[in-house]
Amino acid sequence: MIKMNRNYYFEYKGKIVNKIIYKGRTFFDKYEKIEKPLTLQVMNEHIERKKIIAHDLINRQRNIVENIVFDYNGLDPERFWNRASLLLREEGFLNFTAYNSKTPGHLHLYIHKGHTTLSEAIQIGKALSMKLATKLPKQWRVFPTDDLPPEFNILNLPYGLFKKERGASWAKHM
Repeated sequence: MIKMNRNYYFEYKGKIVNKIIYKGRTFFDKYEKIEKPLTLQVMNEHIERKKIIAHDLINRQRNIVENIVFDYNGLDPERFWNRASLLLREEGFLNFTAYNSKTPGHLHLYIHKGHTTLSEAIQIGKALSMKLATKLPKQWRVFPTDDLPPEFNILNLPYGLFKKERGASWAKHM
């Protein structure tokens, strides 16, 4: 259901694969880029928890983003979903989906934006995050971000659907 680049993927190795210096900070990457297509078999190995697989949020060939993602790591996912979905509807976003991550109660909220330039996606993500922070204590990160190296704008594949919002069926009640 998530629109992503399936030409390659990242696999968690559990040890430092790469050392990256970015904006005066040192990052240690534990994901290895696998230059093979992300197949259903690889995704099933992730769901069965045999491997930890991540996908890239940035289409590096065209420098665009399909999804803006909130990585929620708080204590009340239901409250976060309700507040975030109200905000997104108010801002005119009609298609967004929350998925369960590995840790129970943690979510990845994908806002399906379509072909958006990387800089625009970063600006939109920061603006939405600031607006949501006025309603909730900040317990999330937004991707893509320019605070991290481009290699760190990846997310683990989700483990299951939490909730989704599709289309404008709610709009007739406004």
